[in-house]
Amino acid sequence: MARVPITDGDRTDLPVATRIRERLQEAGKRFHANDNIAAFVEPGELEAMQAEVAAKLKGVLQALVIDTESDHNTQDTARRVAKMFVAEVFRGRYVAMPPVTEFPNIERLNELMIVGPVTVRSACSHHLCPIIGRIWVGVMPNEHSALIGLSKYARLVEWVMARPQIQEEAVIQLADLLQEKMQPDGLAIVMRADHYCMQWRGVKDMDSKMVNSVMRGSFLKNSSLRREFLSLMNDARS
Repeated sequence: MARVPITDGDRTDLPVATRIRERLQEAGKRFHANDNIAAFVEPGELEAMQAEVAAKLKGVLQALVIDTESDHNTQDTARRVAKMFVAEVFRGRYVAMPPVTEFPNIERLNELMIVGPVTVRSACSHHLCPIIGRIWVGVMPNEHSALIGLSKYARLVEWVMARPQIQEEAVIQLADLLQEKMQPDGLAIVMRADHYCMQWRGVKDMDSKMVNSVMRGSFLKNSSLRREFLSLMNDARS
């Protein structure tokens, strides 16, 4: 996404989160939890945002009646959590898509390719609890498809997943991105994950996992191809 020209004028005295939000609103852009807003963030603003988040989190800890002054365990917790949110676990919201080199399909490959499992680290947007799992990607290229390196699948998965998500929407986002990049005849994605919003709280069920899939193109139309993908994926799990 192209960077948006910034015209804040004399509004630099406003909190950085307010300035970024106003840019998004003026451009008519959505900023849901799983949206990437990198085009609206100027250099140096993520550091300022991290400081703002730390100040807010300190207030949250104080509201929870946690002594952040004399408790050596929590004196720096707000800063650490702010860094974790902005620079690590939600980083996919604030940075541009990683560079992905695409190669023409010179050999006109048209056989099933499977990549995985790729480790998924995300967070539930309802409770901000971790989602930890694995993803498998199946691609049926055609002679016009762009091919990407194996490591780039992992980079794109990390970029999409490092945001507050619900799993169903995350898999669709990833499928849309890979479809746009590669233009294959068929695309299949399966994600299997543990949700700590179920395991750590609520029903506290440690055994339940969520599995969902997206099938497009030839995977959707051809049941034999779909079965081959799922069979090979399951073999890779064993």
